[in-house]
Amino acid sequence: MTVSYAQIRESTPQIFEPGCSTRVILDHVMSKWGVLVLSSLSDGTRRWGELRREVGGISEKMLASTLRTLTDDGLVRRESFPTVPPHVEYSLTPLGRDLMERMLPLVEWVADHADGMIDRDQLDGIRR
Repeated sequence: MTVSYAQIRESTPQIFEPGCSTRVILDHVMSKWGVLVLSSLSDGTRRWGELRREVGGISEKMLASTLRTLTDDGLVRRESFPTVPPHVEYSLTPLGRDLMERMLPLVEWVADHADGMIDRDQLDGIRR
């Protein structure tokens, strides 16, 4: 069943209004790093270094911040093991898995259409 934006707004009138928690969560989930980290975790549990490699270009500080935010939002689970050196694993929670079932089609759409939407000159400018 397809739901329209008007139907969503009708059922939840304050949704996406300034100051509404929905805007905050949407910002966390749809940020560039949020999408990439969640997409990586949709393939399974990852350690810090694996995430850092898979999410190319992310700084350690930004990865830490993104993981902390997504963990606080209840989308990512952080499991620490008492070993030397420390061993920490990240995985999606049931809520995170539910989100990614809905978001992966968007990620797929972007992958399918990005090359045709951005010309080479624009892409070269972005990479610099």
